[in-house]
Amino acid sequence: MFKDKLSLIPHLPGSYQMKNSDGVIIYVGKAKDLKKRVNSYFNRPQTGKTAKMVSEIADFSYIVASSELEAFLLEFNLIKQYDPKYNILLKDDKSYPYIEYISKPYPKLQVSRYLNIRKKDKKMLFGPYPNAYAARKIVSLINRLYPLKKCDTMPKKVCLYYHIGECLGYCERHVDKEKLQVMENEILSFLRGNADVLKNKILEKINMYSEQLNFEMALELKKELNYISIILDKQKMELHDYVNRDIIGYYFNKGYLSIQILFLRNGRMVGGHTDIFPVVSTLEDELDTYIMNFYSRHEVPKEILCPKEVNTEILSEITSSSFLVPIKGKKKKLVDMAQENAKINLENELEIIIRDEEKTEKANDELRDILGLKKLDRIDLFDNSNLFGSFTVSCMVVFKNGRPAKKEYRKYKISLDKNDDYHTMQEVIYRRYYRALVDKTELPDLIIVDGGINQMNACMEILNSLNLSIRVCGLRKNDKHRTNDLIDSVGYKTVEIDKSSPVFHYLTRMQDEVHRYTISYHRTIRSKGAISSVLDNIEGIGTKRKKELIKTFGSISKIENASIEELSKIIPEATAIRLQEYLKEKDEEKKNK
Repeated sequence: MFKDKLSLIPHLPGSYQMKNSDGVIIYVGKAKDLKKRVNSYFNRPQTGKTAKMVSEIADFSYIVASSELEAFLLEFNLIKQYDPKYNILLKDDKSYPYIEYISKPYPKLQVSRYLNIRKKDKKMLFGPYPNAYAARKIVSLINRLYPLKKCDTMPKKVCLYYHIGECLGYCERHVDKEKLQVMENEILSFLRGNADVLKNKILEKINMYSEQLNFEMALELKKELNYISIILDKQKMELHDYVNRDIIGYYFNKGYLSIQILFLRNGRMVGGHTDIFPVVSTLEDELDTYIMNFYSRHEVPKEILCPKEVNTEILSEITSSSFLVPIKGKKKKLVDMAQENAKINLENELEIIIRDEEKTEKANDELRDILGLKKLDRIDLFDNSNLFGSFTVSCMVVFKNGRPAKKEYRKYKISLDKNDDYHTMQEVIYRRYYRALVDKTELPDLIIVDGGINQMNACMEILNSLNLSIRVCGLRKNDKHRTNDLIDSVGYKTVEIDKSSPVFHYLTRMQDEVHRYTISYHRTIRSKGAISSVLDNIEGIGTKRKKELIKTFGSISKIENASIEELSKIIPEATAIRLQEYLKEKDEEKKNK
């Protein structure tokens, strides 16, 4: 079908882009030889995902690069820009947490996800830790044992942490640099694997509290020792040079690739990351692209051990890490272990994955055929919520190729009348698609609104005013609030769908997802509104102090009955006096009424 165009492709490295009938890029690849690679898609029979992709190709383009390295980087940037449906995309995971130690201007310790860590600060990273709860407990423990900086924003004067001995008062005191250095050395020694430093300090504290007959605090500290064991647990497989390493293994079968990445930190195995996905291009290309994508979102260790199929030269240059292919010894055993894990993961999950993908794709294709659409790659779903007549919100969820695309989800606060569902729908539809037209972002093949004809009319009125021709359907619930009918905007007919069919379950899943997302957002908005109280009227009491007061005393009435001395433990004495006077005035007003 592209005979003439294919013959003109040069024998040079570069990146190629496959497009569907709408001109949308559905796949981005790279090649040492563009002509050979692009021609291979059309000159030989394909199977699985590759065959499905080829069936959708209506056109292609390519960009010639000066080297294989440049082609690699070009491919990576184009994937990030266009998010093609057939390219490998990392799961939207939270990833393992790290403990970061910030030394300047003042020492601070906190748990962070790698993507949220600001790279400019002078800091040291430790991790990743597979047990996030244990990591947080360790940070909390160190903060209790050592007077580190606790606050995010430097206050004007010393706070409660200074008075209870958990902060050196960095905000207004001259801090002893020698003391800081000793403290820093002990903390870093522990985080690098020397548990004795912290254990000894905890045991000293336990003995102190025991002598003071404060057995509750002693018992609490004793429990903290368990988390140290979790964080610094001894491993059977260790390397004693304490170099931070990742170990990569893979297994390929039935068109699916399983990748296992193991994390070795300070000589110990601390966890791993697994992904399974269908392969469209060659095995080597998919491996390289995945690894590049992974290390754009995760910490790059000093050394990465991998199998021989990985392009170590290019990846080493791009990531500034050392990619090595071990031949023998402990390092080879580690790669073999990663390979075995990848194999086990794929064999255990393969049938389930294939069955799930087939089921989802079938349901999406069935819905497309029922509605008579040419394609159904993207569905936008909308739902409004105005529970109890307050804080009206609307939300949009997106399904791409039968699966939720959570990065595309959107939340909207509605400014109109709280009980006007028609105009609420109009507002959210206008805001969503006017923005899409301005930004030239992807439009859906189908819009589904949670509701009936009234909501559909509101949606179509706005689409017509924007000169958009997008199919609209409504999902109606029955008296028991369960998915019941699909209404098509063409003729406003109820679409006959078997309630036991995959397509009906697919619709139910989508409606449940948009409803869940909307209700969750609505509850968040309401809870924020509920926080407002009489405490907002007191000078010197902001959000932080208000939360601390509620947390400590539990209610306004208990705050009112608290003494000045009790309140002064949380807020300044002058503010505590103002608070007591204000609450008494309010109480008197109520009695007079």
